[in-house]
Amino acid sequence: MRVISGTARGTKLNSIDNISTRPTLDRVKESLFNIIQSKIANATILDLFSGSGAIAIEFLSRGAQKAYLCEKNYSAIKMIYENLEKTKLEKDAVIIGKDYKKALEILANQNIKFDFVYIDPPYAADIAVNSVSRILSLNLLKEEGNLIIETDDEKRELLELRELDIDVYDIRKYGRVSLIFLADKSNYKK
Repeated sequence: MRVISGTARGTKLNSIDNISTRPTLDRVKESLFNIIQSKIANATILDLFSGSGAIAIEFLSRGAQKAYLCEKNYSAIKMIYENLEKTKLEKDAVIIGKDYKKALEILANQNIKFDFVYIDPPYAADIAVNSVSRILSLNLLKEEGNLIIETDDEKRELLELRELDIDVYDIRKYGRVSLIFLADKSNYKK
């Protein structure tokens, strides 16, 4: 696993390959960032369920202003610190070592709003849509902010998303992995 582009390009990142943390494949990551690259400069992002921190690091390497990383697994948090240090991006990152529900409450209490929220929970956990619902109810998105879900069960996520006031504006499939791009209808400029 490596940083694909930007100031930390080519830096090899540490990762933990186990059931609870599964790194986003380089080809998925590369496609994702090709799609959103024009909106990254000076963005504030949240990498929910961060794992090794690779997504947040890629955002920062490509010009995002600030990244918040939410991860509750102690070994993963340790690895995030190591990867941020390796890439020299630690000053632009905030790590929240809490469960996603608690982390979202902390961010709401601090009145932090995001241009991008990347949601990549353990696939079997079935909590991606719950986290989207919480993000919307806590008003954590900036106007024109985007959410991106990484999932291996696109149909389940899309079915559950119908219950929310959210616009699914793009879906990309890469083998068994799908990226679902979302925008809050109530907050999005027409």
